[in-house]
Amino acid sequence: MKYEHISNQLFIKNRKKFMAKMEPSSIAIFNSNDIYPVSADSTLAFAQHRDILYLSGADQEETILLLFPDALDKKHREILFVRETNDHIAVWEGPKLTKQKATEISGIETIYWLTDFDKVFFDLMTEANTIYLNTNEHYRQAVVTETREDRFILDCKQKFPAHKVSKSNPILQEIRGVKEPEEIELMQKACDITEKGFRRLLGFVKPGVWEYEIEAELLHEFVRNRSKGFAYTPIIASGGNAIVLHYIVNNLQCKDGDMLLMDVAAEYGNYASDLTRTIPVNGRFSQRQKAVYQSVLKVKNEATKMLVPGTIWAEYHKEVGKIMTSELLGLGLLDKADIQKEDKDWPAYKKYFMHGTSHHIGLDTHDYGELKTPMKANMVFTVEPGIYIPAENMGVRLEDDVVIQDKGEPFNLMANIPVEVEEIEELMNS
Repeated sequence: MKYEHISNQLFIKNRKKFMAKMEPSSIAIFNSNDIYPVSADSTLAFAQHRDILYLSGADQEETILLLFPDALDKKHREILFVRETNDHIAVWEGPKLTKQKATEISGIETIYWLTDFDKVFFDLMTEANTIYLNTNEHYRQAVVTETREDRFILDCKQKFPAHKVSKSNPILQEIRGVKEPEEIELMQKACDITEKGFRRLLGFVKPGVWEYEIEAELLHEFVRNRSKGFAYTPIIASGGNAIVLHYIVNNLQCKDGDMLLMDVAAEYGNYASDLTRTIPVNGRFSQRQKAVYQSVLKVKNEATKMLVPGTIWAEYHKEVGKIMTSELLGLGLLDKADIQKEDKDWPAYKKYFMHGTSHHIGLDTHDYGELKTPMKANMVFTVEPGIYIPAENMGVRLEDDVVIQDKGEPFNLMANIPVEVEEIEELMNS
């Protein structure tokens, strides 16, 4: 792994939080992700399932975590099963986790080889009444691929039909949403790497540069700072491309007079950052560009102030919509008649700002976390308003990542990344 060692104390704390919410006499199982094929003998790069990573730190394929707080034998209350290596694997793939290394990473004392799983699992299920199965219930999920977790669930229900089934996801939604200090440090590191990439771009972007060249500059800066690369597929959208919310082709040339929207950020240690900045390709905002930009910046700043303990996510978005409506009126994009005849389910401002303002961020860019209950301290949210004007061939979005505090305004993990008009112009022309 490129990232530096993460203390196993984080994963020990995470497991304790999860197990404290389990029912008596229950077992929870978490599987690693598959390595997904492309064609012939090609595969996608391995990416660990975030839940087993969160609870164990084990960043390796074919790994299983078993949690059984009430196991009669204390050594079986936490077990990590890992793939046993051999000389062939060592030559072709490099070293895998040894039992000693798996304990060092996870803080779990009992490590078995994966080949022992069926025998150990069957034995422990004779002591248990409930099995926690790990399903993906994220509000944005749209998975059609059968995962390793899916196959395990089908097999488990067939082999143990008399056991009560419970869900891991509600517990994970609750505990993953509130970050530990170690997690916030990792996210700050990801944001700091993102800052280096953005500052590099401010001296690189000019008329004639291609969007993919900007992507290459960012990737270079990210990887040289111990990141695997982008936390999500980068959006580098110049001119009219910026009105396509998930534009990822990144293959057109940046033109003089256009704005350049970049939704790009680094990961670090599997934790995401999520940045959006919009800059003038030629280094100078026109008056109209500046006016739209300042409106978006104002909405971002006002929205950020509302991210405090007790805020309800759905109500927060309604309040942000009111601020955006005021700005769009000031820009002449809406008038009072538009407001009077608006559909309450799709307010007038949605014509120019059609997405949400904030989402949880952490191990996933759109992370697990409760959305229907009041916000809590140490939740980390994005703040990302935008205004998209097809008739003017322009889209402006600004985004930071912020940590909710016990008292006062959130702490901005991206406070050092330039966002003010004057600073951006100065850096682009220095």
